[in-house]
Amino acid sequence: MWTYIIIMISICMIVFLMIQLYLLKKSIKEIYISLNKILQTDTNQLLTISSSNKQMKAFVNDLNKQLQKLRKEKLEYQNGNQELKKIITNISHDIRTPLTAIQGYVDLMKVKPEKQEEYIKIVKKKTEEMEILTEELLNFSKTMDIGINMKKEKQCINEILEESLANMYHIFKEKQMIPKIEICEQKIYRYINEHSLIRIFENILSNICKYSRGDFKVTLNSKGLITFCNKATSLDAITVQKIFDRYFTVENAKKSTGLGLAISRQLVECNGGQIWAEYQASYLMLYIQF
Repeated sequence: MWTYIIIMISICMIVFLMIQLYLLKKSIKEIYISLNKILQTDTNQLLTISSSNKQMKAFVNDLNKQLQKLRKEKLEYQNGNQELKKIITNISHDIRTPLTAIQGYVDLMKVKPEKQEEYIKIVKKKTEEMEILTEELLNFSKTMDIGINMKKEKQCINEILEESLANMYHIFKEKQMIPKIEICEQKIYRYINEHSLIRIFENILSNICKYSRGDFKVTLNSKGLITFCNKATSLDAITVQKIFDRYFTVENAKKSTGLGLAISRQLVECNGGQIWAEYQASYLMLYIQF
């Protein structure tokens, strides 16, 4: 009697396991077919299975999350390619314009030597335009290397900020700008990449020098919050939300690729920090917190 019961239980278990194995194989086949279809047709469809097995459902959910992440990265890559083509086309066109003008005025010097001094001034101006465009193209190429081999060490924010301000002194003087600087006496230390932090500050300060209407203020408080405040009448609350977008410029990228603040945001995030902006009473407020 007991032997019969054991045999029946064993048979039931075997049948149950065979059914489970069949359902598992069926689910794997469904996943395989659906995944191939999704990858080949580039659809937004997600994976589904007929099985009610909790482990298989959890597995499919994880796969769907990876698919969504893959689609997001692919979209960012495609958008990046579009932006890349657009910005290279714009810069190439902008470089060609002053170059053509320079060639024209060099030829005119031979025909009208009496106007040589006037033409030299124009050529110099066009050369400076080309220098700016070349620098912007170099900055664009640098965005490809952000976050690669970034070595982080304990750094003093106070010292790096003071050094960056000192390095920009000649530009402040040339622009007749008098920054108001408030840096706390307490030393603020963070584990970050020194070179990238210098670049962050230089990008922001250069942007202030380009677009600021008057003097500006820089503060660093005891909690490590860094604030840059400058008057920017050409902006508004809506526009400010776009200033960290790659290739966005106040002047519609006619003289700039608009990479400065986009690079700063990437570098801040690579160092584990946050950067955001606000617009209050015609003043642009940039905040950085590590």
